[in-house]
Amino acid sequence: MVIRVFVATSSGSIAIRKKQQEVVGFLEANKIDFKELDIAGDEDNRKWMRENVPGEKRPQNGIPLPPQIFNEEQYCGDFDSFFSAKEENIIYSFLGLAPPPGSKVTKSEDASSLPNGDVAGETEGAAEGIEKTEESGETEAQREDTEDTGGISESPEKNVSARSAHRSFTASFPVLSSCKVPGAMLHGH
Repeated sequence: MVIRVFVATSSGSIAIRKKQQEVVGFLEANKIDFKELDIAGDEDNRKWMRENVPGEKRPQNGIPLPPQIFNEEQYCGDFDSFFSAKEENIIYSFLGLAPPPGSKVTKSEDASSLPNGDVAGETEGAAEGIEKTEESGETEAQREDTEDTGGISESPEKNVSARSAHRSFTASFPVLSSCKVPGAMLHGH
């Protein structure tokens, strides 16, 4: 079974080109067999794609935009569906493929059916991530704070040293200490 990705190689839309590149890049990186079909240069490809995207998956104007993804003749979805499946780690079931040997993706016997007819798989990795979080005592919000601050922890001990450094700096430059800078909340302004 070969995945068919309908793209427009001469699209003027940067957003469409980025979406196409993300799908193709993901498939290449994961060594998933696929065939890229150009709808811009081949009227037959464009016609086939438009006729085979299910009605409920079409945009309001009725013309589906690339990338559109099929497993042979079976419709898998558009970029948004692909992105969601990738984020939820159910990409192989989204594509109608068996997960590669040794992957952490498993198919549960009572898995639910997705709207496009595929079966949603479950991941062991998500459960492992929760266990690791519970062991470390770190919440997702704390991890996000650390990511947002470039790795700077928001622990009170470390904030004290940051405040001390800021006070030393502003004491050296009194003109700057009277300035109100948005986001500079180190000493409560």
